[in-house]
Amino acid sequence: MRIRIRHHMSYIWRTPAKSIIQIMRLTPRNHEGQRVGSWYTDINVDHALRVSEDAYGNHVHTISIDGPLSKLNVTVEGDVETFDTAGVLRDAIERFPTIFYLRSTPDTETSGALRDFASEATATATDALGRMHALMGAISDRIECTKGAPSAAATAFEKQSGTGADLAQIFIAGARHIGVPARFVSGYYFNPEAGVHADAHGWAEAFIEGLGWVGFDPANCICPTESHVSVARALDYIGAAPVRASRSGGEGEDMTSQVRVSQQQDQRQS
Repeated sequence: MRIRIRHHMSYIWRTPAKSIIQIMRLTPRNHEGQRVGSWYTDINVDHALRVSEDAYGNHVHTISIDGPLSKLNVTVEGDVETFDTAGVLRDAIERFPTIFYLRSTPDTETSGALRDFASEATATATDALGRMHALMGAISDRIECTKGAPSAAATAFEKQSGTGADLAQIFIAGARHIGVPARFVSGYYFNPEAGVHADAHGWAEAFIEGLGWVGFDPANCICPTESHVSVARALDYIGAAPVRASRSGGEGEDMTSQVRVSQQQDQRQS
């Protein structure tokens, strides 16, 4: 499948910002399940740009802007050809041993209730893959997927609701509790009925002996398909967040985000 992605972010400040630094993980990488075609980033103001990789091997663009600045527009757009690998990740950059992904973070810490839930949900499964499918299904059944800002796994579990990223972090916390390395994936998901929505998507990957890293998307209760485009991987949402920023000044921020993910017709069939 060939997927076209357009992610537009607009920032307006009532009091102009004196300076802004944004760290963006918005550029996907190639692996067996996807091949990136055209991809570009457009920023509406003069800026200093540094392109690098983070510790996980994700593409990182860091922009520095001097003010005064009242408005900032950032748009990323491009196309990616995707392939269905039944959720199994192959040919991706790996910088850390799998045991590293048993490490807990503030956003993936468990509570007693979450630990009990993960243990009960996976108790009857006979192997690691079955336990991860059981955990994903239990999260999808129990936690309502809503819109809003991401929160910590334990907080979302207590509320019994959260964003797609929250459900992924609940999965990660539960998987690590039962001894399965797991990590967060940020990216995009093609849903032909979604139209324009407010944010990128998030899911999880768990390491299964004999298979490697396998994706699990609790928000949709599926393993990633050719409808998924991955962008960044990390221990939790914060490490893979599309944008993190700091600024001096700039009171009264109004931020909007619009994401359009569509399927492109293969030109060879046109």
